[in-house]
Order: sequence, then C-alpha cells, then structure tokens
Amino acid sequence: MAYLDLAGFRGLTVAPSNVVDDIEAASAGWIDVQLAYWSKWIDARLLKRYQAPFASPYPVAVQGWLSRIVTLRCYLRRGVDPTDPQFAEIKGDAEKAEAEIKEAADAKEGLFELPLRADVDANGVTRGGPMAYSETSPYVWTDRQRSVATDEDRNKRGTGD
Repeated sequence: MAYLDLAGFRGLTVAPSNVVDDIEAASAGWIDVQLAYWSKWIDARLLKRYQAPFASPYPVAVQGWLSRIVTLRCYLRRGVDPTDPQFAEIKGDAEKAEAEIKEAADAKEGLFELPLRADVDANGVTRGGPMAYSETSPYVWTDRQRSVATDEDRNKRGTGD
C-alpha cells in the first residue's frame, strides 16, 4: 500500500513527465515499488506517535514527503550529473522531507496535522468538535438580550436620564 499511485506521483513530483515515463518504460513498476517502500518507511518513522498507516484520504503532508523522496530516487535511477544545480535542489528537498518526517516523529508538540494514536499520551494537533456547549435552546439568547435591554431601560429611567 502506497500513499501515492503513479498518477498521483506525476501530479506532485517536480520531475518532468518524460523523466517519469522513461523510468517506467525502462523498468515497469519500479516507481510503484519505490512509492510502496517509502510509504512503509514513513509509517515506520511515524508509528510511535501517529495512526500509521494512515487511512484514505491520506494526509497531504505525507503525500508531499513521499513525492519529494521518490523524486530524488527517480533522478538517481535515471542517472544525473551530481554537479547540476537543479539536482542539488532536488536532493536538498528530499533531505528536507526526511528531516520533516523526523521532526514530526520526535517533536513534543507536533508541528504537523496528522491523526494521533489514541493509545499514546501524545501532544499534537487534534481536531475537536465545537469549543462551546450549551443545553439551552437556540432562542435563549434573544430572551437574554431582551432582559438586558429592559434592565438598561429601567436604569436609565431610574437615574433621570
């Protein structure tokens, strides 16, 4: 199970379509294997804290990390000049993705919005319901507003205004 299929990878990668097509033509299924392998690697890094493997729809951050890591692998598979400035950018982007994964796994406060495991006491981003709760009817506010306004009117009359 991978967080991206070949079409999804094509949509997120910075590699031109012809690079992806050339790799797929030369080694059919290689990119799918890389996507599955690196998806499992991401799960292994995040499993202690998050509900990995993640359920569909997959978190956008995870898909982005996967794309950035596999893009580097694609360039390495195809062959690349290591002194090429664009390759240096792609390599740096993949390294940054791996560092972000490590940060998400190790951070006490969690800087990425990923589903937390329920059985672990972890701090992080959680999505809750409403931040207020009331058992009164939705019309009570109008009664309270009228009561406040009536009190204000009485106070005005009482002071001689």
